[in-house]
Amino acid sequence: MIEARGLRKSFGGNEVLKGIDVQISRGEVVVVIGPSGSGKSTFLRCLNRLEEPSGGQIIFEGSDICAKGANINLLRQKMGMVFQQFNLFNHLTVLENIVIGPKLVKKCSQEEAEQEAMKLLERIGLADKAQEYPSRLSGGQKQRIAIVRALAMNPDVMLFDEPTSALDPEMVGEVLGVMKDLAGEGITMVVVTHEMGFAQKVGTRVLFMDEGQILEQGAPQKLFTSPQHPRTQDFLSKVLNCI
Repeated sequence: MIEARGLRKSFGGNEVLKGIDVQISRGEVVVVIGPSGSGKSTFLRCLNRLEEPSGGQIIFEGSDICAKGANINLLRQKMGMVFQQFNLFNHLTVLENIVIGPKLVKKCSQEEAEQEAMKLLERIGLADKAQEYPSRLSGGQKQRIAIVRALAMNPDVMLFDEPTSALDPEMVGEVLGVMKDLAGEGITMVVVTHEMGFAQKVGTRVLFMDEGQILEQGAPQKLFTSPQHPRTQDFLSKVLNCI
């Protein structure tokens, strides 16, 4: 479904991604872990070209999305993105935040967009917040709305960039719960996170990144219990304190 071939990204003289090669299949939940500054978020943002790669290829559903003339707007319709910050429009209600994309981009009618939005809100238990403004929501509620807004575009893959990092600890669980439900429905997901419990329980594959490279990858149980690369061992020993 998605394949990165020799993916590189530099900011000036700083090479952040140093030749990433990875394949992501339909239905996988790929969790990307690693220390801060390892290139995880840059890798994710390159997948939908929010960051322009400096080199290499990204093949998405059979097409090189880095090729000249690639339809970036169509690509972003097919890749939902959830950020660290919620990026909701504060002057719009929850319902208006959700329907704006389907109406403007997919040309859905107001009625159709609202019906789908309400179904999604009911799914995450926030239908009663449809007419509220973001300022009246908790952080966890805002992030769940951000996930629904991305889902309203009916994407083929969901990208999550540390979606719980801006939340108070007691709000993390409600967001991870929504993500776990999505994974159970077979939605393809690429998740950058520091939530090791989520990686172990929900991920189908875990990538460990450091200094712009994927140093190790594998099934969660294997990677967390028997990491092979010394850097992975060192990282997990500090974050899990059990290796």
